[in-house]
Amino acid sequence: MKIKKMHMDYDAVMSLPRPAHQKPKKPSRILSLVMRVAAIPDLLQVKFSYTKKDMEKAGKGPYLILMNHSSFLDLEMASKMLFPKRYNIVCTSDGFVGKEGLMRGLGCIPTQKFVSDISLITDIKHAVQKNHTSVLMYPEASYSFDGTATPLPRRMGVLFKALRVPVVMITTYGSFARDPLYNNLQKRKVKVSAEMACLLSAEEVESKSVDEIDEILDRAFSFDYFAWQRDNHIRIPETFRADGLHRILYKCTCCGKEGQMEGRGIELICHACGHKWELDEYGQLQDRGPAPEAADAPSFSHIPDWYAWERKCVREEIDDGRYLLDTEVDIGIIVDFESLYMVGSGTLRHTSDGFVLDGCDGRLHYTQSPKENYSLYSDYFWYEIGDVICIGKKDCLYYCFPKKKDVVAKTRIAAEELFKKERERRTRPANRKET
Repeated sequence: MKIKKMHMDYDAVMSLPRPAHQKPKKPSRILSLVMRVAAIPDLLQVKFSYTKKDMEKAGKGPYLILMNHSSFLDLEMASKMLFPKRYNIVCTSDGFVGKEGLMRGLGCIPTQKFVSDISLITDIKHAVQKNHTSVLMYPEASYSFDGTATPLPRRMGVLFKALRVPVVMITTYGSFARDPLYNNLQKRKVKVSAEMACLLSAEEVESKSVDEIDEILDRAFSFDYFAWQRDNHIRIPETFRADGLHRILYKCTCCGKEGQMEGRGIELICHACGHKWELDEYGQLQDRGPAPEAADAPSFSHIPDWYAWERKCVREEIDDGRYLLDTEVDIGIIVDFESLYMVGSGTLRHTSDGFVLDGCDGRLHYTQSPKENYSLYSDYFWYEIGDVICIGKKDCLYYCFPKKKDVVAKTRIAAEELFKKERERRTRPANRKET
């Protein structure tokens, strides 16, 4: 999938009118049918099947439908499971670029990932209460990097209580294994299934506290797809299964160097110290040596464990004041639904103080503090352009394509850890006062 883009002067882009807000439309029955039919080949290829659980508690709808997010196939699965019900879809605003009419006809509601958007709540309420349609949303907001859940926004129960409708959960199995984000859009032969269950009835939404609802959501979004593959003996024999694995495993556990890893074929290699691992057919790493020089060097066979170790290392850098991203970037801007506007190059810095983006011969200067976003919109091979880091606000998003290798995962981790640290700092005085 590609995105419409054009090169334009920065000042000209910033002077463009911003699109007027539109309330969500009822999805077109014809377009919904077209989408359902278009999904058939992919769903047949993965031998898709699904089950339903406790749906009698949900009644006839409308519902708020939550779904975990692993790949584009998720949307195709939903089209089969929910058909012929009409439902709006909360999706990222860049998906509207060049095709706004089609997306609105499908009932899509545009929003920005990890950016505060009060109008989204109003739009969801309009869809449910005025249009009487269900709403499908992906609360993780972004594809999983390592096969585990990405952070969820807090206090989702406030939205649930405002809607006063049942909450339905769709959990997928095999979608990540078929098309993990790091693997350069190369699809594997994996059977895919899903379960649709009523997570909360309308009465339970009303009776439970916001904190209780958050706990239920956290449990529903607790998954580990590499463990699922291992425990269910899901065999992936494709010889490209480790391609791009360095995008998430960017730091060598043996020598500690970053940016020297390469996932290629079935191997992960550190070009700094020569250590090799093999990604076996069941998603586990087999250490192929040589032995690391440091006796206490960590060793991981499970990819999410390695990723968690990288997170620990990033948090230590932050706490010690050593964390820094400083890279040249190509810069794209989205201010409307017409195009991704490529405005030139610049420098992106990320420190404990947040992001600073400078570019376009000094005309562009944008800062973003750690407390503004609980996670970071970052992606691999975004619309077949390149790895991307996106920052910005509701009326202007900056898409930064780093020229430095393998920084996207670390930057997302750092943004999440900086937000956590800021939240810890803000709550600490209140805790002291209570004691």
